Amino acid sequence: MATSIPDIDPKTERQLAAGLYNEAWRLLDLPDRTAAQDDELIHCAHASRYHWGRVGEPVNLARGEWLCSRVYAVLRRPEPALWHARRCLAILEGLPATGPGAAEPWDLPGAYEALARASAVAGDAGEAARWLALARKTLAQVTDAEDREPIEQDLETIGI
Repeated sequence: MATSIPDIDPKTERQLAAGLYNEAWRLLDLPDRTAAQDDELIHCAHASRYHWGRVGEPVNLARGEWLCSRVYAVLRRPEPALWHARRCLAILEGLPATGPGAAEPWDLPGAYEALARASAVAGDAGEAARWLALARKTLAQVTDAEDREPIEQDLETIGI
């Protein structure tokens, strides 16, 4: 039996994508998640990425992959954390350097942060250190402190 996904107007789908992204962060920030909340966290991250894929720009897809990687890293699942971090970087590398469709200056250091974190979770300290150094190097070029500081704080939490 053939099925189809119902059409959602783009405004509603953007709200859904953003809301799921924010819900994933709410769940990430919980100090003690239950197994059911861990499942919900995974599903929110993937659902957000899916909906951004329908209505977002490529940079939204990269950020969705970054979120999926972060979720899996937090849940200590290295293989999907690495897979999504690599997808994030691949998408960003395909974007124009400037102009319409370009990423923000903090996106690339964020991708390197995801690769460092996922490598650390995988137990590969050498790769984690390599990505961490690259994240710090590219982050130093981000002039806006508001953009730079959250990633700097994230980098400090990568244990290698």
